[in-house]
Formats: sequence, C-alpha cells, structure tokens
Amino acid sequence: MRSSYLDYAMSVIVSRALPDVRDGLKPVHRRILYAMKDSGVTADKPYRKSARVVGEVMGKFHPHGDSAIYDAMVRLAQSWSMRVMLIDGQGNFGSVDGDSPAAMRYTEARLAKSSSWLLDDIERNTVPFRPNYDDTEQEPEVLPASYPNLLVNGAEGIAVGMATRIPPHNPVEVIDATLALIDNPEISLEELMTYVPAPDFPTGGIIMGRSGIRKAYATGKGSIPVRARASIEEIRKDRFAIVVTEIPYQVNKAVLQEKIGELVKEKVIEGISDIRDESSRQGMRLVIELKRDATGDVVLNQLFRHTQLQSSFPVNMVALDAGTPRIFTLKDVLEAFVKFREEVIQRRARFDLGKARDRGHLLIGLALAIANIDRVIAIIRNAPNPTEARASLMAQEFPAEDVRALLELVDDENNKIIDGNVHLTEAQARGILELRLHRLTGLERDKIVSELDDIAAQIREFLLILKDREHRLSIMREELGNVRNALNYKRSTEISDALGDESDESLIEPALMVVTITREGFVKRTPLEEFRLQNRGGRGKTAAGRRGDDVIIRSFNAHTHQWVLFFTSAGQVHQMKVWRLPEASPTSKGRAIVNLLPGLAEDEHITAVLPLPQDEDLWDDLHLVFATASGNVRRNRLSDFSNIRSTGIIAMKLDEGDSLIGVRTCHPNEDLFLATKNGRAIRFQITDSNLRVFAGRNSTGVRGIRLDEGDKVVSLVVLPHPELKNNDERLAYLKEASARRRLLAGVSESEEENEEILEEDEDSDRIEALSAERFEELSPDERWLLIVTDQGFGRRSSSYDYATKGRGGKGVQNMSLQNKARGKAVVATFPVRAGGDAMMVTDTGRLIRMPVDQVSIMSRMASGVRLFNVDEGETVISAFKVQEEDQNNEEDIAEAAPQETMPVSEPEIEDAEDLED
Repeated sequence: MRSSYLDYAMSVIVSRALPDVRDGLKPVHRRILYAMKDSGVTADKPYRKSARVVGEVMGKFHPHGDSAIYDAMVRLAQSWSMRVMLIDGQGNFGSVDGDSPAAMRYTEARLAKSSSWLLDDIERNTVPFRPNYDDTEQEPEVLPASYPNLLVNGAEGIAVGMATRIPPHNPVEVIDATLALIDNPEISLEELMTYVPAPDFPTGGIIMGRSGIRKAYATGKGSIPVRARASIEEIRKDRFAIVVTEIPYQVNKAVLQEKIGELVKEKVIEGISDIRDESSRQGMRLVIELKRDATGDVVLNQLFRHTQLQSSFPVNMVALDAGTPRIFTLKDVLEAFVKFREEVIQRRARFDLGKARDRGHLLIGLALAIANIDRVIAIIRNAPNPTEARASLMAQEFPAEDVRALLELVDDENNKIIDGNVHLTEAQARGILELRLHRLTGLERDKIVSELDDIAAQIREFLLILKDREHRLSIMREELGNVRNALNYKRSTEISDALGDESDESLIEPALMVVTITREGFVKRTPLEEFRLQNRGGRGKTAAGRRGDDVIIRSFNAHTHQWVLFFTSAGQVHQMKVWRLPEASPTSKGRAIVNLLPGLAEDEHITAVLPLPQDEDLWDDLHLVFATASGNVRRNRLSDFSNIRSTGIIAMKLDEGDSLIGVRTCHPNEDLFLATKNGRAIRFQITDSNLRVFAGRNSTGVRGIRLDEGDKVVSLVVLPHPELKNNDERLAYLKEASARRRLLAGVSESEEENEEILEEDEDSDRIEALSAERFEELSPDERWLLIVTDQGFGRRSSSYDYATKGRGGKGVQNMSLQNKARGKAVVATFPVRAGGDAMMVTDTGRLIRMPVDQVSIMSRMASGVRLFNVDEGETVISAFKVQEEDQNNEEDIAEAAPQETMPVSEPEIEDAEDLED
C-alpha cells in the first residue's frame, strides 16, 4: 500500500498537477499546444473544432477524460485567466461571471500567435522527446519557451501533499528582469523588483501594499491583497453609485454580485439601494447604487471588508525542477529559465551544426568534381552503370589543396587527407551522379562556391555558440528582445503603497456639519458650507424638509469625527460618529434615528442627544448628569462612556416602571433644576457633597427630589450657579429686573404686570435696592424658563426665581395648578432665549408655534396665561423650543461653528418628550 501510494503521489506531482519551471506548463497544457502544432492548427491556419483538437490530444498524448482536456484548453483561451493567451478561441469560452463554455462540438480553436514563442524551434531538437503512453508517438518533455512563461501566465494546481499558486506577471517586466539577470547574475532581489514590482493580473485591480509581494518573491510564499478598481460617480442628480470596472483575479463577478445582495439584505452593509451589472463588450461595469444619505467611501470600504472586492492572492511558488518539486523565489525562477534557455540555444546550435556539416560535406564533393570536371565526366562516361560509376569516383584521388580549409571546418572523418589527396565518400559520389548538367555552367559553379562560403560561415557561427557562453547570452538577449517587442503588454494591475485595511473613519474628510433632529425622530447631517453666509435680516435657508407637521427640535454644529451619544428612555446609551449620521441636503428630512441604533425596544425612545468634544483628553473634566421620572439623579464622568458597544450599554440602572427623562453635560458647581408633572421644582448645586461623582454606570443614583404619590419628573435643566451673597440679593435682583423691564416697556403696573411679583411679596419693602454694578455682575447667569401645562397655559420665569436648595427635598412651586382649567399637569419646563420660538403638540396631533417673546414674564407662583386654545378633552402632551429655518440662518450657523472642539454644553434636547412621536 505504501509503495502504491507513493507511486500515485509522484504520478500526480510530476505528470498532472505541477508545472515545469522551464516552460511554466503542466503536462496537459503542454500536450494540447504540441498536438495543435503537430496537426497544423496554428495561428495562420483556419480554426478547427475543439472536439477534434481534444480527440487528437487524448488519442496521441493524454489518455484521460475529454472534459478535463477541454477545460484545460478553454482556460488557455480565456483573457481573464491568462496574462498572455496561448489559444485563440472562437465561440463561447465562458465568462468572468463563471458561465460554462459551450460544448466542444460547438467551439473552435487554433494556436494564438503568442504560442509560437513557446513552440518555435521544437523541430530542431531543442528539447528532449520521450515516447507517449503507448509508444506510438514521441512527445516533448518540455517546450522550448522563449520567455519565462511560469511567471508570465502563472500556475495553479493541487497535488498530493503539496500545491502551487503562482500569480501572473507582465511579460515586458518579466523579460526586462531576465535581461537584467543575464547582465548581472549577482543582482539582488530589490534590483529585480525594480523591473518586476508586482504581479500583473489580467483582470487588473489594485495591489495594496508591497510587503506581501516582497515576501513572496524572497521566499516563494506570501499573500498579496488585491482590491477592485472602483469609483464613485453621479449617475443622476443627487444620486451616486459605486462603479466597479475591475475585480480581483479569479473572482466570479456573478457570485460577487449575489454576495453583495445578501449582505445588504442581512444589513451587514447599509447604504445600498440597488446593484446591477452593466458590463458589455466595452468592458466591465458593475453599478452599486447608493441611498441618498449614504457616504460612498464608507460603503465602498465596507464592500472591500466584507466581499471579494478585496481579496488576498496566496502565493506558493512550487514547480518541478528536473522532475523534483521545490519552492522557487523570483530569482530562482529567472535563473532556471536562463539556464534552460541556454541549453535550448546549445541544442539548437548542435542540430544546426550537424545540418550545416552534412550540407558542407556534399558541397565539398561537388567542388572537387567541378575542379576536376573532365576526369569526372570521363569516369562516368566509361562506367557501365551508376554503381560502377560511383565506385570508380570513390576510388579516385583528388588534390585536397583547394578544399583543405573546408575539410577541416566540416570535420568529417570520412574525408581524410592522405599524401595531399582526398577520396570522395559514397554520399559525395552519389551527389555528383545526381548533379544536373546545367549546374556545370559558370554561373551555377559560382553558386556552389558561394553556398560553400555561406555554409562555412554558418559552421563557424554554430561552433562559436557552442564554445562561447557570452555569445550564447547575446543571442538570448536578442531573442528575448524580439519577444518583448511582440508581447508589448501594458501593466493592468496598479500598485498602491496603501495597506488596504483603512478604517471607515479614515476615509472621511474632516468637515463641519450641521446636525438636525426633528420632533418625529429624524436625524441628518448637512455640510456647513451648504449654508452660505447671509446678512442679518435675510430669509435664511430651509434647514429641513417638512414631513407633515414635523419640525426641528435640536440642531448643533459638529465635526465629522466627533462622537454623539444617544440616550434612551430605558437607560441605555448608544454612540455614533457624526459622519455615520445620514448626510442629506438642507431640504431633506433625513432618516429615522431608530433605524440607525440597533436593538431599540418598541416602546423605547431617545431622550437626549449629546455631541462630545473631539479631544478625548477633555472628557475627564466633563460630567454627565442623569435624571429619571422617579426623581433619581446621578453624576458620572464623561470618560465612563468612552467604550460603548455597537449595541449600546447601560447608562443608568432603572427601577421597574422608571424611565430616563434626560441627560445633560455639566461642570462642577453648576446648578441642577428638576421640574415635576404636579408643578413642583427643585434647584440644587452640583457639588461633591451634594451630588458626588459615581464610579460606575450600573446604579440607580440618589434622590434628587422627593415626589408626592402620582407625581413624576418631566424636565431636567442645567443652570449656571450665581454667586449670591444671600437670598435677599436674589430677591433684589428680581425686583430690579422687573423694574427695568417695565421702564423699558414704558408701562405702569397693569393687571398683567401685577402678576410679575416677588415670591415673598410681603417682604419686598425691606429689600435693599441692588446697585447697577452688582446687577450687571449677576445678569449673565440669568436664564429664562418656559413652563407649559397640559391645558395650554404657560409663562416665562427667571431662573433667579428659584432659590438654590439642598438635594432631595420636595422643592418649591413651579406652576400653580389650583385652577384645573389652566392646567392639571406641567408638560415641560425648558430654557428659552429672546427671539426664539416654542412649539406645543396636543394628543390629537395639533401643533402651535409661537414666539417666545409673546409669552408673559411672571413669577413662579403664577398660573400663567393661555398659550394654546385646546378643545374639550384635548391636552398638550409635548412642548419644546424650535430651531428651524427662520432661526437657523446661515450667519448664525457660521458664527456658532467650532474651531477645534465644540463645547458639549451647547443647546441640548430639553425634555423627555422632545423626541417622542
């Protein structure tokens, strides 16, 4: 069994699977080419049926299945498989899509012109022959290849216990490297790689990086990453597509297209709307159409990562060397070819020398006969028959002086000079007898002499070839140059120094974006440059496409490489870089956030969106504060959220039935403001003693406000902490601010203005007036809060109206709800600015938008004024400030654009309901 297996293994290795390093061919390919030449199916002859060629090969040289022979022949005729095609096929020989060729009875073939460089001079004993499988024919052991075909066309095969995979190369580069090796046998690999920098695949593509190439050339083993050639084109207005024009070697285009479709269906790759094959006779064109909000470079990078648009070609340069398999380096292959080609030139010279000497031998006989023509004619005339005439001629002695030099050159043992004379050989005598009389004319006699001179020159040349290696190498150079000129192929595969493992983010150019989020949960990013600068008072530019009554509730400027955190009502947090948000025009509505964040539950919604600084070193100096509906709060360092999984992580542990209503960024010593549904509010300072920094994320926090039964927190606001001397100074500020507003408005205390009262009205007379200087010091820390009830009533109040208390108390009154007609519950409390707008939404879907400046300023004890006329049974369910086209004018956006990092304390989503549908 062992002996039989070894015999089988060697048979597969030597006779079937591995190519010969000399001609780069496996036995089946060699037999196909030789059989076609032997039967006259050459490039200058008509095509012949493939079935006939296969039958010729199978019957004479290759006793295996006809389909195996036909498959091997088909590959030699495929332009996407061979760098230099060796067979010229006519008919369906398959396609790069993996289509099967037509049956051999339909297709036709002949040798390609380029195959002559492998077969030329085979009839001149340039290679050894051996008997075929049944000893009825002779077949070549190797073809007299004129160029290193193993490198040019490569090879692939699986033997027993070993395999080979050699990439194809550009013939011009390979020949140039061979010439360089001939000129300098000590040439280094680095120098060789200046001629052969990398493989050259017939399907083109781009080789990524050079380290794999050098390793493969230096050791015979390596891996070469190859990427498809693709570009992003605008196929119609505002619609782009990735167009693939070249794919990696041996990649099936149809399978590739199917794989991309599967990945899109499985949502492994997003941003693709359609894929179609537009390839034609003019070339390959695979069109991958992108969605409007997709980033072409990112989608293309994902295609490279997940499909065969980028694949690695494993190199294993195993070939037969004198019948023994071994691993070759680049230089080894070229050296083996040079050695073999030198042997071919020597064998050819020996063959030609033998032919020249044979002809010279006959011409010497003719020359002797012409020099002694009268005696020769007399001998022939007197002979009774040709046999006697031949014998008489061979018996004669002829003077050798005139042909002595030729005799020495021909080096024929049968023409010995004895005593200055020479005898004719039988072949020479027969040649004289066959000589026609017209050859005895003076002109013909001169031709014989001239031919003798030519033969003499040829013999000298052949002898020089056999004797002088440098002369052989010069012939090799000349012949390689002729092949190079004939196979003047341009390089198809580009070589890139890039490594081909770029992250998606590295493909995104740093740029400023305007990120907008709508009430119905649509998000998008728009390049800042699309908002051209306008003078104040301009009409601005539409910042979002309307979708029914949807409006923008949040917008901020951020760099493409900034992180954005998305917090959900279930206490989870997701992160996403700005560049991953869908890019859209200013008039587009964007894309639903829920489609961007995996794993959101059906009743889970986004409660806060926070852009983070680009410089992660700043994260340790920033804190996040969380608030839940049950009144719990917690403070964490922003750095606690630096590593967030793609599926999100827990941001805050919630008790059963609780929900996260808001998240804000804060700095130590700012104030935290919580507002409840039942009209209570608390304000306390963020200090280590009041609200410590928690070390982890998996905790419920501490009590921020004590709630009555049925109450819940609805709003979270972070306010500046004013440095007040005492509570009287706070009241003095409120009194002075009210007086200044009345003076500015030019009105006296009206009924409405009477509602703008101090919270301790009975003590107002004892409060000392605030100096103008002190008022100016305190005014920058003032914020205006808009409080809205479910019945559409509301008011504006100063943040100074809320005294700073301790954490965990019941707080103070935020809105009077004694008159149920004015409100049964507070819907939202959020900061507003002069000139802004506010939006209210009812449970029936009605919306009202009104200027903030039209809302009266009142104390926190007041029940407010009517903002929205609601119908009976209708209630307001959400209120928020609006940032939309008329407020988002281009100048404001440009002025707000961060130079390096954007402060995370910029405007935020103000309420838990802001993003609810």
